[in-house]
Amino acid sequence: MTRIFGVLGLVLVLYGALFASHDKAGEVGNLIDVANYQGQYGIITLGAALIIITGGIDLSIGSVVACGAVLFGVLMNRGVHPYLAVPVVVLFGACVGLVNGLLITRLRLQSFLVTLCGMFIFRGVARLLGDTVSMSRVAQAHPEFDGALRNIRYLLVGKSPTDGELLFPAQFVLLLVLAAVVGFFLHRTAYGRYWYAIGHSELAAKYAGVNVDRHRVVVYVACSSLAALVGVLLFLNSPSVQSDNAGLGWELYAILGAVLGGCSLKGGEGTAVGMVLGAMVLPIIESIVNFRGDKSDVIPAVVGVTLLIGTVVDELIRRRSRVHR
Repeated sequence: MTRIFGVLGLVLVLYGALFASHDKAGEVGNLIDVANYQGQYGIITLGAALIIITGGIDLSIGSVVACGAVLFGVLMNRGVHPYLAVPVVVLFGACVGLVNGLLITRLRLQSFLVTLCGMFIFRGVARLLGDTVSMSRVAQAHPEFDGALRNIRYLLVGKSPTDGELLFPAQFVLLLVLAAVVGFFLHRTAYGRYWYAIGHSELAAKYAGVNVDRHRVVVYVACSSLAALVGVLLFLNSPSVQSDNAGLGWELYAILGAVLGGCSLKGGEGTAVGMVLGAMVLPIIESIVNFRGDKSDVIPAVVGVTLLIGTVVDELIRRRSRVHR
């Protein structure tokens, strides 16, 4: 609970700094834009956090986001209806997670190594699928998809079907819905207790009768499915998506959000509320940087410093808890 209040205080302080950075920072349009980015980062944070809770890591998230975005555009360019393309992309993500999970559980490979290889593989797959995809190209190739795409953009991104203006933070709303589902499984079902147990001690969980391999595969499938879904959101929210830089470094954003939200990199800790709050931090920082006119090159440094601070704080809290036992 202390960690949640701590990250909540950080979020409030950052919002205060955002409002003070520029007169236009507090405008509704900018706040909706920030909230939508929080939704995107938050959804992949949920997936990364589940894996971290079970003591693993996934470095392929950003590449799966890129692959999902490009695949979504390519499918529609080839005549697949948008309503069908969305579940196909999510299913692709589930298959990626299944492969990762099986390599880790069946072949006993390190999750770091498997997902690091996946990071390069799926970035390459995205490039093979196409260099650039966009809504305009889909509209030119298949004008009959226009109405469906407008409806999907309204539901998932919050953009007006008529003029494309942002009306509400649909991606943040989607994050809250998915976080409620994740929170239910984590805090109200046996599955959540198993995931925490695996993160605390895999050996003890096995002796307690938990099917560790199956549950590891489940969380990897969930993580990659969420990453592919964010790829769809990225496509719908951007004028165009380039396979070279789409989702680049987003795996670090997801890990950062999870750590700030109270997930220990050693496993066994984390809450759904903390995940959402942790994911809200970076988009506010990015907005502050943009309004101050600073170079966006400083954002990776901010991510690194913040992640290091979060790791140090996590270790200090763990040491303090061991002393008081």
